[in-house]
Amino acid sequence: MSLRTILVLLCAALLIGGGLTYHLAGQEPGPLVTIHKPAAVGRGPLTFELSVDSLGTRLTRIEAALDQQGRTFPVFSLASPGNARFLQETPDRIRITHTLAGGALNGLKDGPARLTVTATRQVLRGLRLADTVTTRDVIVRVTLPTIAVVSTHHYIKLGGAELVVYRVSPQDATSGVRVGDRYYPGFPAAGVNGARKDVDPALRVAFFGLMYDQDLHTPIRAVARDVAGNEASAGFDHKTLAASFGRRKVPVDDAFLARVVPAILQSTPDLTLAASTPAERLAAFLAINGELRRRNEQTIIDTAKDSSPEMLWNGTFLRMGGASSEAVFADHRTYVHNGREIDAQVHLGVDLASVRGAAIKAANTGRVIFAGVLGIYGNCVMLDHGVGVQSLYAHLSATDVEVGDRVERGETIGHSGMTGLAGGDHLHFSMLLGGHPVNPIEWWDPHWMADRITRKFTEAGLLDASAAPPPAESPAAKAPPKKKAPARAPKPAPGARKR
Repeated sequence: MSLRTILVLLCAALLIGGGLTYHLAGQEPGPLVTIHKPAAVGRGPLTFELSVDSLGTRLTRIEAALDQQGRTFPVFSLASPGNARFLQETPDRIRITHTLAGGALNGLKDGPARLTVTATRQVLRGLRLADTVTTRDVIVRVTLPTIAVVSTHHYIKLGGAELVVYRVSPQDATSGVRVGDRYYPGFPAAGVNGARKDVDPALRVAFFGLMYDQDLHTPIRAVARDVAGNEASAGFDHKTLAASFGRRKVPVDDAFLARVVPAILQSTPDLTLAASTPAERLAAFLAINGELRRRNEQTIIDTAKDSSPEMLWNGTFLRMGGASSEAVFADHRTYVHNGREIDAQVHLGVDLASVRGAAIKAANTGRVIFAGVLGIYGNCVMLDHGVGVQSLYAHLSATDVEVGDRVERGETIGHSGMTGLAGGDHLHFSMLLGGHPVNPIEWWDPHWMADRITRKFTEAGLLDASAAPPPAESPAAKAPPKKKAPARAPKPAPGARKR
């Protein structure tokens, strides 16, 4: 074979090999694209976020656009990134976040749309390009939600609770009541205990509170937010009422610190504090009474988010039977050690005491959402009663329920004790709205229950007037019983004054 023939064959092989390589390069995949945002588009600013993996080569193009009813609305271009932020997640993958100002996509209409992202990378040393087209269906909402209150005569006392019934559209909007910086979610009115079958699906109910530390002039509004982030709000008639709260000094001696501080530290392993000497125990007490108290309160709020849309309770809540009140709601306490004021906190519940190890009964029907040790509260049980209402039982010597249990009104859930920061055997009882403490006395009052809750349900058409259940009453739901003669009085637990 001549040299010329060999060269011709070699050139042909190179051409065939190069053509095959070029052809195979055309089969290479494009960049890997993951669209993170948006899922919905509203009137406000639009945040577009995606991750793109170049698979070891160079990205040459990223284009994003919304398509709706034959119209295309540009969202992002790598060639003109504007204010986009780029984060290098891995050597080959970047995350791009781009925010468009509200109104930048004028012309969109309520309804479905499709977000399309086209990304291109180099292959075969830049001789060829590989594309990826990724789409995501999104919802467009440019019409603002609407919210209108239908209940009337709202009176709320400082530290107390109220209820509002309202109508919201669209029905998938989240809604509730905002009181200053606190938000209380609303729930479908169909979940009200005993609600009629034909209840308007747009109706919602929301319990809300005016916290003991808020101003009487705190703004209170019903609010709604749709899936696209559009918001609406509505004021409603309401009157706030003043309330006064007690002040007391609480003595703290070394014997008390020696009993409670090591036990709390043992049950809170992430709170690493020394407690070998009286001085160390005093320093640890201040951390427990301050830092740990705030952590426990946040745990309560977080736990209360798991509230049933069904109203599980009915009528007034039970007060611990035969118990004397040792401390009232929103007591401002000053702690005194060896004649020196060392701390100040607010007591957000009611302390009730009768006999040592008294049976603690569920104040109303509910579901156990917490049962265990909770810092300053010691052994603690939380019940969710649905539609944002909870009750809490603390300082128990023992608990008889587990998370997930359904308990009936009056069912025993534990026994009183002196765990946590308790100075003696008693029950610390709290009523909560979304985890925020409100005055329990209202919830024990059948007249308050009838006017603030049942009346509104009936007037809004949730309950038939003839079928509306009367507020449940029992001796334990009324005011504390008068003291009996000393010879017949139940023996109080040691350590009568509670901390």
